[in-house]
This record gives sequence, C-alpha cells and structure tokens, in this order.
Amino acid sequence: MAIVYLVGFMGCGKSAVGAALAEILGVPFVDLDERLEERLGESIAEFFASRGEEAFRCEESLALADVARLERAVVATGGGAFCVEDNRRLVEASGVSVYLEAAWPTLLARLPGEQAERPKFGDPVTARRLFEDREPLYRQARVTVAVDPHSTPDELARRVAAAIREVAGQAWAQPTQSAAVSEPGSDR
Repeated sequence: MAIVYLVGFMGCGKSAVGAALAEILGVPFVDLDERLEERLGESIAEFFASRGEEAFRCEESLALADVARLERAVVATGGGAFCVEDNRRLVEASGVSVYLEAAWPTLLARLPGEQAERPKFGDPVTARRLFEDREPLYRQARVTVAVDPHSTPDELARRVAAAIREVAGQAWAQPTQSAAVSEPGSDR
C-alpha cells in the first residue's frame, strides 16, 4: 500500500487528521480540495457555480489520478470523491482507504459558518440526505475509524495509524527514515 486516502463526509476531519497522520508516518500530506483549487485557479464553490458538479467531478478524478502516482502519502479526499466508482477503484488499487466515520450531530456541529464554501451542503435537511446517500459508499472503505467528537486530530491520527497496521501490515504504517513531510498540495 502506497497511499492512505481519508474519506468521509464534510466536517469529519479529513484535512486535520490527514496532516497529523502524515506527520506520524513521515510522508507527504495532500489535501485534494486544496490541490484542486490550485489546479482550477478558483475556489471549489466558484467552480461549482460556474461549471457545475459534473465538470467538477471530472477535474477531481483527474487530480486524484495525479495523486495516486505518488510513492507514499496521506491524502484527504473531498467529501464526494470516494462516491465515484472509478475513484474508489483507483484508491483501492493505489493505497488503503480509511473512512472517518462521524455521527450526523458531530458533522452538523462542525460546519456552521462554512456552508458557503461547501457547494453540496445546501441546508441541514439537504445535507443530511446527502450524508445518508453517501454513507453506504464510505462504508466500502477498507478501514473505518469512528470519530469521537472529543478526540483531537492527533489522537484520531494515532488511531488511524494503528488501524492501518492491522489491515496493511506493521511495516507499512511505520514512519519512514528518508521521507520528508511536505507542505499541503506539494508532491514531495
């Protein structure tokens, strides 16, 4: 397994946990949404508004394919990336998927004030429906780690590392000697 892909609904902590996990493992961290915004030259919300979801998902899949070429990394995917079948296949072929499973009340509590930046959120009723539609797809991840609303990103990252060791082998989830942690959005 070369890459750890964190999947889950918006607000579950993929970016914060991903950065902490990358530090533990001594590998680069990539936030797919940040990578996409750099690639698109605008925010995801702006791109959604001007080009629509279908064009966005195409760009997201291309960015994911680029990231899948990395030797080792921790990748925080966007909330909908793992919901596309071809993306799920790519993720499983190039690494291990980890679903950060958070309860709806936890997610809702983490998202106030961020709704304008999240084009698929809409209102809480619409967002809950989206969450319920996506959850069965997230559950296809190879590993599931429950998100305790009181855990810090560092605590969750340690739990993810332990879960990966159980599934992918002890050596894989150990820090590497030569890997340098890079800034988010960089390849190395």
